[in-house]
Amino acid sequence: MSDTIQKNHDYKKFVIDSKLQYFKPHATKIEKTFAEEIYFSLGQDSKFIDPKFFYDKKGSELFEKICSLPEYYPTRTEISILKKMHDELSSYIDDDFRLVELGSGTSVKTRLIFDIFTKLQDTIEYFPIDISDILTESSEQLLQDYDNLFITGIVDTYDGGLEFLKTYDDKKNLIIFLGSSYGNFFTNDGFAFLKKINSTMKSGDLFLIGLDLVKDKQILESAYNDSQGITAEFNLNTLSRINNELDADFDLKNFEHFAIYNEDKQRIEMYLKSLVKQSVIISKSNLLLNLEKDELIHTEHSHKFRLTQIDELLNGAGFEIKHTWLDDNKHFSLTLASKN
Repeated sequence: MSDTIQKNHDYKKFVIDSKLQYFKPHATKIEKTFAEEIYFSLGQDSKFIDPKFFYDKKGSELFEKICSLPEYYPTRTEISILKKMHDELSSYIDDDFRLVELGSGTSVKTRLIFDIFTKLQDTIEYFPIDISDILTESSEQLLQDYDNLFITGIVDTYDGGLEFLKTYDDKKNLIIFLGSSYGNFFTNDGFAFLKKINSTMKSGDLFLIGLDLVKDKQILESAYNDSQGITAEFNLNTLSRINNELDADFDLKNFEHFAIYNEDKQRIEMYLKSLVKQSVIISKSNLLLNLEKDELIHTEHSHKFRLTQIDELLNGAGFEIKHTWLDDNKHFSLTLASKN
């Protein structure tokens, strides 16, 4: 089955050993997509860069640093919930489940799920889906720490990984989407993505999603404007990536990180601000980019949710909510759902 998937979706299969394999689209496909998307998004009147392009190797490493910053509450709050929900989550899964993770990163939080699986299963099957090559490094580290773990990684977009999964086999999946990454979607795109996950799922599959909740504006803005400037470096690294991979000549000194909470839309909005009037050549995208002083390039937004909105969202996308867990301050939620 996996050979068919590899052929139909332009994947190359890499077998590291008997416990680790991964699939990756051919490099030409990735480069072409990146160049085309940058041509489109920076060619608009309201310029933007898709946040998925944050996560080259350096970007993924910077994001891991962000997760441990004192101002950045989401990671440690979500971890506290995962620790607290251990016994209750165990009651929903059995020895027949595989763990599938969207956006695995370095898999720090995933270990808390593995600890649950280890008590239920002799061997754990794990499918991490991540656009960054950091997936392969984190997988090798996980295998050193878990003797009973078998990993099939998919180095691709979420959509690509879900299509891969859809026809892979009949094993039950627990699909996890942690870190409030869902909040980065535009509303319509996010809803369509939830429906995509739902359509991928079989009867008996489960979906666990972490979502950041509406809270005090100062807490939110501090989380995205940290005192050490790591978030700024993370944001600006996107331009470095375009320089390196698409042969562009962005001068990073001519840009600054800018993040603000939009209360009406319940979201943090993150931008790169042009400090001067300037022109940039992006050779592989065949684009001459002209920017005015103070012009903004949108790089990310992070929606925050109310609990009633989460219920409406998941129910509308075809899910049945099984359980919702919160931290003591009600800053963050984890919701478990099945296919309705």
